[in-house]
Amino acid sequence: MEGVTKTDIAALRQLCPGGVLTNVDLASISQWKIGGIADVVLRPSSTEQVADLRRWLHDRRKGHVVVGLTSNLLFADGGLRVPCLQIGPRMGAVAINGNDVRAQAGAWVPSFARKLMKAGLTGGEHICGIPGTLGGLVCMNGGSQRNGISTNVVAVESVNQVGECSSRSVIDCGFGYRQSVFQKNNEIITSISLRFSHADRALIRENMRGILANRRRKFPRRDPSCGSVFKSDPAMYEEVGPPGQVIERLGLKGMRIGDAEISPDHANFIVNRGKACARDVLQLVALISTEVMSATGHRLVAEAHHVDESGNIKPLNSVET
Repeated sequence: MEGVTKTDIAALRQLCPGGVLTNVDLASISQWKIGGIADVVLRPSSTEQVADLRRWLHDRRKGHVVVGLTSNLLFADGGLRVPCLQIGPRMGAVAINGNDVRAQAGAWVPSFARKLMKAGLTGGEHICGIPGTLGGLVCMNGGSQRNGISTNVVAVESVNQVGECSSRSVIDCGFGYRQSVFQKNNEIITSISLRFSHADRALIRENMRGILANRRRKFPRRDPSCGSVFKSDPAMYEEVGPPGQVIERLGLKGMRIGDAEISPDHANFIVNRGKACARDVLQLVALISTEVMSATGHRLVAEAHHVDESGNIKPLNSVET
C-alpha cells in the first residue's frame, strides 16, 4: 500500500475505532458511481477524532484528501493513493433547542431539512432537495433558488491541517455567493451552529413539497450524477442565462462520450449511463467549456471538482484532458 503501511493502519485504527476501511472502491461511495480504488478511507465520528487524525497525518507528513458524501466530486479512474478522510453519517448528529440548531458536519442535508420542518422551523426549505452533507453545504454556501445556507449560520467549528480546532462567527466565515473561507483555508468543518425562525409546520411542509416537485421536474434523478456541473455565475446569468439553458441552446443536450452524457433532462447535468469513467466526464466538460466560451465569451467555472490519485482537488474545467 503506497504511502500507508500496515503499521500506519494499526495506528489509525487506534485513533478512529471502527472507521478505517482499506481498498475501497470509490465508485461504491461516489454519487457519480465513478472512480478507482482508494488505499484507505477514514470515517471519524467526532471533532476530536478529526483533530487526532489530522495531527497524526501532519506529524508524519502524509497527505490526505477530505470528502463528504461526494455530491460534487469526480474521483480519478486510478483511485486514490493518499488517505481519504470522509465526513459522513458517523458525524451526523443534530440537536434542536428552540430556534437554535447545532449539527455535526456529516448530517445529510435532506434529512436535516426534514428535522427542521418537524420542529416548525422555517428558513431551510430551500435546501430540502440538495444531496450532500451539511458541512459541504456550508463550505460551498450552497442552497437553491439563489439562496445560501449562510443566512442561517451563527458559527462554524473546524479543524486545520495540523489538528488545531477553532470556531468562527458567521462574520469571519467569508461567505459570498457559493463561497466561504473554508474553500481555501484547508480546514475541515466539523460542527455548525444555526438559527431559524418558527412558522406553521403545515406551511413549511407544503413549501418543501413544492420545491421537491420542482426539482423532480427539472433535474434528472434516474442516472448517477454529481448534480449541477457548472456554477451559475450572476454576471453570465444576467447576460445570457444559466449554464443549463446556454448549453441547451448550443445543441449539446444528449451529447455523449463513452457512458457519460449531457443529460437530456437538464443540460447542466452530466449523467453516468452505465460504465462512464472520469476521462469521459472530463472530455465532456472540456467540450462544453470550449463551446460556451466560443459562443458567449463567458468562461464557465465548474461547481464539481476532480480528485486525482495524489488527492489534489481542482474544478473539472481546470483539469487537462
